[in-house]
This record gives sequence, C-alpha cells and structure tokens, in this order.
Amino acid sequence: MKVVNLKQAILQAWKERWTDYQWAVNIKKNFPKGATWDYLNLAEALMEQAMIGPSPNPLILSYLKYAISSQMVSYASVLTAISKFDDFSRDLCVKSLLDIIDMFCCRLSCHGKAEECIGLCRALLGVVVWLLQACAWYCENLRELGPVPSIEAILRTCQERLHTLMKSTKNRALVHIARLEDQGSWNNVEQAVIKVTEGLGNVPNQTLRTSLEESLFLVKSIPSMLSVQCELPVRASFPSVHAFIMLEATMNLIGEIQPLVEQLMMIKRMQKIPTPPFVLEIWKACFTGLIESPEGTEELKWTAFTFLKIPQVLLRLKKYPQGDQGQDFMDDVNVAFQYLLKLTPLLDKADQRCTCDCLSMLLQECNKLGLLSDSNSASLTSKRESAPKLKTGDNANKQPNPVLILRAEPTVTNILKTVDADHSKSPEGLLGVLGHMLSGKSLDLLLAAAAATGKLKSFARKFIKLNEFPKHISGEGSKSASVRALLFDISFLMLCHVVQTYGSEVVLSEPSPLGETPFFETWLQTCMPEEGKTLNPDHPCFRPEPGKVESLVTLLNNSSEMKLVQVKWHEICISIPAAILEILNAWENGLLSVEAVQKITDNIKGKVCSMAICAVAWLVAHVRMLGRDEREKPQTMIRQLITPLYAENTLQFYSERVTIMSSIMEHMCADVFQQMGAALRPPVESQEQIPYRNLLPAKEPIRKALSSQFQTVLRKGWVDSQALHLFEGLLNMGGVFWFTNNLIKELLKETRREWANRAVELLYSIFCLDTQQITLTLLGTILPNLLTDSAHWHSLSDPPGKALAKLSVWCALSSYSSHHKGPLSARQRKRQKEDIEDYNSLFPLEDTQPSKLMRLLSSNEDEPVTLSSPANLFLLISSIVGSKMAGPHTQFVQSFIEECVECLEQGSRGSILQFMPFTMVSELVKLPALANPKVVLAITDLTLPLGRRVAAKAISAL
Repeated sequence: MKVVNLKQAILQAWKERWTDYQWAVNIKKNFPKGATWDYLNLAEALMEQAMIGPSPNPLILSYLKYAISSQMVSYASVLTAISKFDDFSRDLCVKSLLDIIDMFCCRLSCHGKAEECIGLCRALLGVVVWLLQACAWYCENLRELGPVPSIEAILRTCQERLHTLMKSTKNRALVHIARLEDQGSWNNVEQAVIKVTEGLGNVPNQTLRTSLEESLFLVKSIPSMLSVQCELPVRASFPSVHAFIMLEATMNLIGEIQPLVEQLMMIKRMQKIPTPPFVLEIWKACFTGLIESPEGTEELKWTAFTFLKIPQVLLRLKKYPQGDQGQDFMDDVNVAFQYLLKLTPLLDKADQRCTCDCLSMLLQECNKLGLLSDSNSASLTSKRESAPKLKTGDNANKQPNPVLILRAEPTVTNILKTVDADHSKSPEGLLGVLGHMLSGKSLDLLLAAAAATGKLKSFARKFIKLNEFPKHISGEGSKSASVRALLFDISFLMLCHVVQTYGSEVVLSEPSPLGETPFFETWLQTCMPEEGKTLNPDHPCFRPEPGKVESLVTLLNNSSEMKLVQVKWHEICISIPAAILEILNAWENGLLSVEAVQKITDNIKGKVCSMAICAVAWLVAHVRMLGRDEREKPQTMIRQLITPLYAENTLQFYSERVTIMSSIMEHMCADVFQQMGAALRPPVESQEQIPYRNLLPAKEPIRKALSSQFQTVLRKGWVDSQALHLFEGLLNMGGVFWFTNNLIKELLKETRREWANRAVELLYSIFCLDTQQITLTLLGTILPNLLTDSAHWHSLSDPPGKALAKLSVWCALSSYSSHHKGPLSARQRKRQKEDIEDYNSLFPLEDTQPSKLMRLLSSNEDEPVTLSSPANLFLLISSIVGSKMAGPHTQFVQSFIEECVECLEQGSRGSILQFMPFTMVSELVKLPALANPKVVLAITDLTLPLGRRVAAKAISAL
C-alpha cells in the first residue's frame, strides 16, 4: 500500500509541476515519521517513474537528485535501482543514469549499521555488473551497425564511469568484500568481463579499446587487490631489498639459501612489496653489484651470486606460499623482466662489464629452472635492444665471466668426485687436476661457483683431507717426494685462499671428540693473520722442538737446494717461525749479510710456497709488536719472500703457486704495511688492489666517519658493497650499542617524511649486519631510554618518531621470526661477541628455553622492570597508553602499534602482537589510525561473516 501511495505522490508532484524542494517538503509531511525512505524503496520508485518513456523525465529525475543530495536515500539503494535498468537501447536514459552515478561515485560511504554497509558492497558489485553489461551491449551494437559515432560516445561514457569507480582502492575493497559475501554474484562479473573481452574486436577506435582493456584489468585485479598491486607502485625502488641483496652477495655468498629467502620474504611482507617490483629490485641490485664490483675475485663472486644463487633463490620463492593469490609466480617473474628490459642503461653497463648479453643468459637460467615459460623467455630475449659492441680487440678471445661461472658449476661436482677417489697408489693423476685448477682464474671461478651453490664447505673438507695425506711417508723416491710436496703445497695454498676470500668458518669443522684436529685447522686458528685478529708472536705454537728448528736453519742456510725426500711438511711449517726468528736475530747482530738472508728466503720460497706463507704469517705478528725503527729488517724479509723466484729447478706449477702465494701474503701484510704508510712492493698497473681494505678515513673520529657515510648512503638512496664493508668495520670497532645508538641519532635528525622513510629502509638493511644483537640493544636499551626520559621526548615527534617506530617493529619482527630458524650466518659469527650476553642465550636454538627477545617483548608483570636489564617493551608501552600525560612519546607508541598491525599477515593475529597485554586491545581500537582500510583488513578475518561486516562497516565509513 505504501509503495502505491509513494508512486501516486510522485505522479501528483509531476502533474502539479512541483519544484524538487516543494516535492521533498510535501512528501515528508504526508508520510509517517520513523519509516526510512530506503525501506519504502523511494529511489527505485523515482527511477521507475523517470524512465517510463524513451527519454528520461527531467522533473522526476530532479526529485531523485534532490533525494540523493539531501541524503533521503542511501547510495546503496540508488546503485541497486540503477542496476535493475536493462534496456540499453534507450541511450538517453542510460546517459542520465551515468550522470547520477557521477554525482557520488568519488565519495561512496555509509555510516549506518554493518548490514547497511554490506548492502553498499553488494550494490556496488551490482553496478559493476551493470556497467560491464552495458559495455558488452554497445560493443555488440558496433558489430551489427558498424562505427556509429553516437554508440561509440555512449560506450566511452560507460567505460569512463567504470574506470572512475574501479580506480578507487576503497571501492575495489568494497567489491572484494561483496565477492567473498556472495560468490554467485561475482560469477556474474566474470561472465560480463568475458562478454566485453569478446566484443573488444568490434571497437574500431584503438584508444577506446585500450581504455576498455585497462578498466577490465582493474575489475579482474579485485580478487588479488588486497595483497598485491598489479601495476608497478608509485615507488620504483626498494632500498631494503637492494641493500640486503648487496649485503648477502658481498659478505655472505656461502650462506645457505633458505635463511636468505626467509629474510627476503620478511622484507616483502613488511613493506607490502608486490612480487614483480620485488623481483625487479633483486635483479637491479645484482646488476648494480656486478657493475660496481672490484675486478678479480669480487667480480667473480658477484657473477656466481647473480647467475647461480639468485635463480635458486627465486625457485624457493616460487615454492613459498605467496600472498598474491590469483597471480602466478611465473607471470610475476615475466613482468619483472619486462620492467628490467626498460632499464637499458643498466643492462648496457652490465653487458659491457661482463662482455656478454647478461639478460639473455639469465633468461636461459630462469627458463631451465621453470621460472619462465619458453614463450615468455623467447619473447623477452627478442625485446632486448642490441647492446653496445662488446667484443674489442683486447677481449675478443676471452670467455665472459658468466659463461665461465655457469661452466664451473658442474666442474665443481666432478672435482669433488675426483678428489674423493683413492689416490694412495698413484697421486700423480690428482696432481694434474689440481694443477689445472690453479691456472689463470680457474680456482676463483670454481670457488665462487662452489660458494654460490653451497658446496664450498665440502670443497674445503676435501682439501683438508688432501693436506693431511702427505703426512704418511713410507720409503719414497724423489719423484713421489715431489708429488707429495706439491699435494701438500697446493692444498695448503688453496685453503689459505679460501679462508681469505670466504672466511675461516668454511674451513673449520666441529671439534671431533675422537681423532686429532687436522694440521691446517690448528695452524689457521693459532698462526694465520686475518683482518681484526691479533696474534702473539711468542705463543707456544711458534716454539717447536729446538732440535727440529736447528736442523731446519742449517738446511736453509747451507743447502743450495732443498731436498724433498722424507720431509714432513707440516712439521716444517710449524718450525719455520722459530727458524725465521733465529735468522732475523743473526742478521740484526751482523752475523748474516743481506745476500745471505736473500739466499735463505729464496730457499724458503723456491720449492714449497706454504713455507714462505708460514714465515710471513709469523713475521706479520712479530712486526706488529715492534717499534717503528725496529721494523725495517723484518719488513725487508717479507718483501723478499713475496717476490717470485725465477730459477730453472723449481717444482711443477711454480708460477701458478707463486701467484696465489703473493696474493695470500699481500692480504696478511696489508694492515701492518698500511700502519707504516709503507708499500709491500712497487705498484704494478695490472695488479688489483685488495678491495674493501682500509676504508676508514685516516685521522677522522669514527663517529664522524659513521655519520658522513650514512648521509652519503641516504643521499644516494642505496647501500653499495663498499659502504657495507665500512659499516661492518665501524660496528666491529665501536660495538653494538655505539653503532646502533649513533645511527638512531642520524635517523632522528631527519625531519622530512620522505627522507625519514628512506632512512628507515636503509638502516633496516644496514642493521642486517647483525640483526639480533642490534635489535636487542634497540628495544632493550635505546627505546626505553627515549621513552622514559622526558628530556628526549621532543626527538620522538613525527616524522622521525614515526620512522623510528617503523624501524623498531621491522627489527623486532625479523629477530623474532629468525631467532629459531637455525645457526647464525658466518658474517655474524665472525664479529667479536658483545658483553650483552652470549649469542646462544640470546636466541637459543631450542624453543623451550626463553630467549632474551621473548623476555624483552613479554608482558609478565611479575618480573621487575629495570632499565639496566632490557625493559619489557609492551609493559612500558602499556603504561604510556594508560598514563594521563600525552606528548610525542604517546604518538610514538601509537605509531609503533600501527606498524605492528600494518605488518600483520592478513587474517592472523600473530607475530610480536601476541606479546601485547590483553588490556591494550580496547585502547588500540580507539586510535584514530584504525580508520585505515588496510589496518581493518589486516586484523579482521574476511573468511568469517562477522569479519566481513566489521571490515565493510569500517571501510564504508572512510
């Protein structure tokens, strides 16, 4: 009855030509109070009456527009009424409906009950179906009637409204909720999309066709829109991903793949990076690293990392449960490569550096591993514009590094098998294999390939075994003696080189309760100089049995040529330091001439290079203890030992062995000679400098060096390998608290939001040098100091305060998620342990033992909270939220909680928020920042009807 009365009232108003204002006043007088106009279907009644003829009734339409403007009717009821009109042949009516959509499509909202908000979601989905059906109808018309301008015009208008509705993230989110509410209605969308797609071929206007495709793309992206942006986001670079890749390639090539994948996924989740730009950033970092890497070993490391390790990382990422539902990982990799193709200058530089088409080689590797389909791989290869001329006269015959690295990878496996065989009967065959490994850059290629594929440790174990083999002598002739000497020497040289290139962790095994420690491991720990390791030249390890030392001194002094038969090389290596001390003393006291000393050093390096290395290792430790004036003679001896000997009767592979020997010695001596400002040998153009050594500016306080390096990185926008090495040096030198505290001060200086956010991304990746120790210092000492002392509160104002909150959450999440994932990386183990606590008690591998981070975040109110031990952070935060004094510190707390919510995986209340006291949840809901759809969706479970209602209500009110 009410509906009939309503229609009569509308007709009467039309007959009497009431203005929209008069109509509204009269209709409100004649209908009972309390009844909502939506309940009476006012919007539908007005629409029905307005659309009776071939063209719309302007007066009744004005009533509808007045009802919309004065909020007599809800947007949902208007959209529902529009979607019921299905006679698209009346194009004037359709145009007027599109004009009505225009009135409010940019500000759709609902402040009613949850059911009304869900109603808006459903209505919006209905109108999307209606617009798609209209587009399909007009496309079909164009097929039947040909290119009629009026049809094209209305098709364009429909497409524009669809695009305006769908480009709003909020509207797409509302449609997404409706999709989950009723899968059947979403099927209507999919069918309408198919019909429009089929009709696209009928649209003669190319621009219009492209616009339609874009609008369809937005509609199709709705199922995955909450977890992934399908278009490249406004930000084109992600410094954290870039710097983390730099860090891993430069300092942790030997690291296992899984922890690297976990950490990358953590960055991707926390920063909400869609997969295509995420993969793109990994490639950008690889190419930048390749281009910037110092020549030689470092360049080969980067090549192995890029062409061997990263494709394997992507293969693991493919298997990782992606948040991008509906999006295939292979498609994402394809899209990433398409973006990479546009970075022509980067690709050209990489091609010039490697003298090959790097991209096509990568595409081949990805295709082999099933990361790219054959068709995509071929299409991408064809799109690469021809690179600059790569082969010049000098390098025309050289094989490019990527080609060599990819060949080296299967060779590593073959060599491991060969070394494993029993060589006790005829070790000569093995010698041929080892000799081949020493030639040119073969050794570095093989080691880089082994490091990138996780085989370096077994490589090192085999060479330790090989180094032990020559200990066992039984009646031997001169030929087998020289083979034995060479096996010992080559394995010793290779092991020293591995240690200097990849760190001693690769070589050192777990101490075995049975059996003795191999000679090389003992020598490495007690005698070999490494960066940041100080040796005592008077240590008992340098003082063997006097009898053996005397016979060695006699042998070196008298013999014109070293005899090899029956020589126990490991004993010689242990005795040589004491022999060198005697020779040095004799020279100091005038008992030996320079020429005599030269003859001795020639003898030392003439056959077995490892003797010379053991001599130099002791000399380096000895020189460190001497005053400036006393250093001349030992330094002269070092120079004599490092210079190759050109004689006829040297053992096989001498030039190859001497090259490695000189490089090993140079690394050992670098620090000692630099302290004196002396050169180890005259500079030779072709000889590379030791990369990343002595990066600290001379005579500059380390605080200033840290600040200026961070500012440089901030301006540049990414961290390069050189900067990472400098930061690591400063971390080792200043300690964790000093390093973290001063970098946080740098962050708090940034008063511009864009720069503060950039600083967070860069600091997070720099903190990956030792995430766990740094996080404990940050959450346990630095934050409590800032939050509890009112003198520091001003520094927590936004934007730096918000940035610090973000950084703290990221660090906490990373430490929490990785503390039980397995042993620390070699890089973190190498660092001097701080006095906070031993690593294992900080992050125990057994989950039963509570770690320090757990205690730090937990909210056990029985534990006394003192600042000397790291405070329980959430208890501190809880007390700030509950206190009556507001200020920048309360703003910081809000930002901290917001970021925790922001970093939650959709549909789970896990991670560090589980440590939050329950009483804080009600306080949290009052924070204004919850008026953010992403936050709402993060903390509501959209699989449940209640979750969808809560989400719809919150998003509709925005």
